[in-house]
Amino acid sequence: MRGKSHKKTRLRVLREYGMNLIVLSILTGLFAGAVVTLYNIVTGIGEEKSAQLYVLVRENPAFVPLLFAGLFAGALVIGTATRLVPMIRGSGVPQTEGAARGILHFKWYVVMCSMFAASVACVFMGLPAGSEGPSLEIGACAGDGVGSAFKRSLMVRRLQIAAGASSGLAAAFNAPVTGLAFAMEEAFRSFSAQVFTCSAVSVLVSLTVRNLMRAAMGFPVGFTFTTFTFSPMEPVGYLYVAAAAVAAGLLGVAFYHLMLLARRGFSKITFLKGAGRYVIPFMAAGAFGLVSVYAMGGGHDFIQSLGSGSEGVRGIFGISVAATLAIVVLFRFISTILAVGCGMPYGIFVPVLATGAGLGALLCAGFCSAGMDAGMADYIIIVTMAAYFTTVVRAPVTALVMVFEFTGQFQNLLPALLGVCIGFVIGEAFRTRPAFEKCLDLIVEESKIKTGARMRKVTLEVEGGSYADGRDIRSVLWPARGVVTEVVSSSGERFVPDGKTVLSAGDRITFECLAASEEDVKAYLSDIIGDPEGE
Repeated sequence: MRGKSHKKTRLRVLREYGMNLIVLSILTGLFAGAVVTLYNIVTGIGEEKSAQLYVLVRENPAFVPLLFAGLFAGALVIGTATRLVPMIRGSGVPQTEGAARGILHFKWYVVMCSMFAASVACVFMGLPAGSEGPSLEIGACAGDGVGSAFKRSLMVRRLQIAAGASSGLAAAFNAPVTGLAFAMEEAFRSFSAQVFTCSAVSVLVSLTVRNLMRAAMGFPVGFTFTTFTFSPMEPVGYLYVAAAAVAAGLLGVAFYHLMLLARRGFSKITFLKGAGRYVIPFMAAGAFGLVSVYAMGGGHDFIQSLGSGSEGVRGIFGISVAATLAIVVLFRFISTILAVGCGMPYGIFVPVLATGAGLGALLCAGFCSAGMDAGMADYIIIVTMAAYFTTVVRAPVTALVMVFEFTGQFQNLLPALLGVCIGFVIGEAFRTRPAFEKCLDLIVEESKIKTGARMRKVTLEVEGGSYADGRDIRSVLWPARGVVTEVVSSSGERFVPDGKTVLSAGDRITFECLAASEEDVKAYLSDIIGDPEGE
């Protein structure tokens, strides 16, 4: 009788985590690909119309007061929206990471619609808004929606959230490997067959949907920085690359500390229940946009203009190109800090890359006067972009992959690798934490206060034929920030396990994690191990 029960359990596990998981990933890719593609088309139109509006206002100064009045009203509307739906506060990346790890929970349809509308509104109003963060969260919502619609376990929903997030990021950038790298390096911070399989299937489907939709609507399919070209690099070139990466890394450290300072400052603004704090970044964005169109939007066009294959950056107000670059980099640096500190509902991936690229172009002006070959400029720009991103986000694999997929070239492998390593080492040396990880901690800290979360301990027995039976501990998606502290084998041996410890039917484990209640832990573990017995 017991053998039949084990066989039935094993069949249920195979059905739940086998082909059904592949089918769910396909559905997630279809859903995420369609919504994210539509979102990026709308935001692309928004950036274009917004730039035209700012040019019109700049040519007709009488409209300036009207522009800022509109920005003030928009700030209050967006601030109110983020107060009503806290999961859209920020770029969406920290919330997605928290949901993929099982730390945060949300109503997927509310968050999807709210983030879509709020971030599009920010783009139309001329803020330096990237579309990749919202694309990632919208994709995660699609994955959660698919899992919820089929009433799957929390573990399966977490896998679909990660798959959806990967699909959203891949569809936003037309960068499949970047999407996969995010799922493992950022969402789960682990490399497992299940995470890879779900994300790979979902990314493949979402990109197919993306390319078909864009082609059918007459929009370009590619999303790469096509103006960069790379010729063979002389050994002395690596000295310039290293110097540029160090400068980018130090700027990234400054960003980290100023971001924390901004978050503390904005948290003290209580005007209109906190909605008033959004007035500052909106007003700043309006002023920056009137000075230079390069300070608006996500920054894709700005980065494109820096490549040697483009017409180049045009000076503003009759000043030199170098002075123009310095102003744009400063504006983008400030606006990104304000966005993260305030919790603006738009992405900062591309704005961060644009700041790094602008810094690289500015450094090239100095390096060329010191004797650097002008043909090295594209290398420097790409390296500073990757190094700055690495120091801020602390995701070196994602940063390295981005460089290849965005440029479509592999000649920059060694310079980019050098820049990423230097950026990461500088972050380690100054003990900075990943910007998104720090934001997630702050969100969780606030959530813990509301839910009364504390450490919970549960002891349970591994059921024969369950998902955990025969697997090592590190390959199981346990509740977030939890740990198996003790194992008592079926033979009575008691020991402290490690990640390589293989669980077997009859083993009793003690599991501890931060949760609002013991019932939450039991409900999650019952899908993996069996029905737990609380202590």
